[in-house]
Amino acid sequence: MDDRQHSLLTAGKLRRELSARNLLRASQGHLHEQTAGSTPSILYAPEDDGTHGNFLSASYRRILARPAWAARLEKAYTSSRLVPRSHDRRRAELDCAVSSDALLMNIFCYPGMTRRAGICALLGVAPGLRPEFGVRGMLPMARGEVDRTEIDMRLGDLLVEAKLTEGGFGTASRERLLRYEGASTHLELEDLPRGNAGFAGWQLIRGVLAAAHQEARFVVLCDDRRPDLRDAWFRILVAVRSSELRSRLGLVTWQEVAAAAPKSVAGFLASKYGILGR
Repeated sequence: MDDRQHSLLTAGKLRRELSARNLLRASQGHLHEQTAGSTPSILYAPEDDGTHGNFLSASYRRILARPAWAARLEKAYTSSRLVPRSHDRRRAELDCAVSSDALLMNIFCYPGMTRRAGICALLGVAPGLRPEFGVRGMLPMARGEVDRTEIDMRLGDLLVEAKLTEGGFGTASRERLLRYEGASTHLELEDLPRGNAGFAGWQLIRGVLAAAHQEARFVVLCDDRRPDLRDAWFRILVAVRSSELRSRLGLVTWQEVAAAAPKSVAGFLASKYGILGR
């Protein structure tokens, strides 16, 4: 075990750890079910008392009280077919124990979180801003098209891409990338990392282009135990042409957020996700 808390993990190893951790947690009094497979996904469900096992109670109450936030709870779980009796009810993505969107909302919907000095300093935002989740990027493309792909969170001028156990950031062909206005202006295409299907780090590339288009900042929020995600982000940064744009791009870890969070949130992150503040 190193001074960053645990041994570094791949996406699969972290998924297995969180599956085991949440199966134990859920069996101690939360409504839940699990998918089939060697590494089951744990799906929590809303409780009769108005709580939800995948959320801090205080965060969940605030989510339910704000229609724009509550709408995120309706996003369908794409692997419902792997759940026994999959047709008996509708499962949601944010029911899943390893949902990075649920983790993001647990933290930033918590009462007073965006007024905390440590959190604001970490993210470089003014106190008291209200988070927006699932914001459309609205990136201009060739032939008048617009990319409406979601950005996980916006907080003032800060755009956030959140990751937890996801395998990576996707790929895109050169042809697809060049359909985006400003792609060759803001990025040195030959310096971008390549995968078998084209340019690697596609979600990160779009985040950079969104920051450029909106004159905003863009931060990747990921687990300190995932060096592969961190390294993927740094490979994109190398290809950003402008030092001014590069200065608006950054990386923050869940562990750093946990260190700046109140004890109730930090304890939840430690027990449910194994995320320890540093």
